[in-house]
Amino acid sequence: MGEIYSLKGKRVLVAGHTGMAGSSIVRRLAREDCEVLTISYPDLDMTRQKETEDYLAAARPDAMFVAAAKVGGIYANSTYPADFLYQNLAIETNLIHAAKSVGVGKLLFLGSSCIYPREAPQPMKEEALLTGPLEPTNEGYAIAKIAGIKMCDYYRRQYGCDFISAMPTNLYGPGDRYDLQNGHVVAAMIMKVHAAKTNGDATMTIWGSGTPKREFLFTEDLADGLVFLMKNYSGIGHVNLGTGRETTIRELAEAVAKVAGWSGSFTYDRSKPDGMMRKVMDVSRMTQLGWAAGTGLEAGLKVAYDWYVSNRDKPLAAAK
Repeated sequence: MGEIYSLKGKRVLVAGHTGMAGSSIVRRLAREDCEVLTISYPDLDMTRQKETEDYLAAARPDAMFVAAAKVGGIYANSTYPADFLYQNLAIETNLIHAAKSVGVGKLLFLGSSCIYPREAPQPMKEEALLTGPLEPTNEGYAIAKIAGIKMCDYYRRQYGCDFISAMPTNLYGPGDRYDLQNGHVVAAMIMKVHAAKTNGDATMTIWGSGTPKREFLFTEDLADGLVFLMKNYSGIGHVNLGTGRETTIRELAEAVAKVAGWSGSFTYDRSKPDGMMRKVMDVSRMTQLGWAAGTGLEAGLKVAYDWYVSNRDKPLAAAK
């Protein structure tokens, strides 16, 4: 089946291009015959409606990837829920509504795995959305992301806009936020293993039992999947974007140690919580569309580790 939307010759805006997801989208679009537009804070405060509308009216993009967001770890989300709710709602509503107003032909909005109920059946299907209570620690962020997904659906239904949304699983790779308190689990694991290697430590402690299962998607695969959706999907409802493969925290730690060249051993602090014992997505809808992630975990971790070692002394990547 041929593409339903061509990027050839189009002006494509990546909102949030300085973050891990946005920067990978920019890299992936370099392989397309299109003009890539980028804008970020402080050149544009996307929480300001008039600023956002004026920018889009002047830029006139044909297509948009909405990767801009205020992001953070469990501590930040649970401590500043109002900020996460307000800022993410403001960013997405301003961008999506302005895109409709200026006639953007195609828009793709990025959700987050926290949109699903805390007790959703595993693997999580797209239909699980809004079937139960959310995880309390990041509820504000999740509500904002759900609103963005529904905006795309409703603007399609009411105005005929070709707006779609994707739900990526846990991401890792170049440009990640390497921060022990607010970073993703892979980034934190890379930091801890590298510190153990640098310090000559024989052991490293991991919180919990090491048995919880998670799913990890290399950011370059994310970008490839998003571009695929932009060109090949048009419809109501978000699409899960992941690998569908499960990895225990113990297996993740061992894989990071292997790529880092650290031969120490792990101990497990079972007094610390494991969190959800299993969190993986059903990616059958994406597979049926004709796309699957192509990067194995070890290969992706090697790229992520090397990037961290080369960039660890530089400022953290901006989220917006």
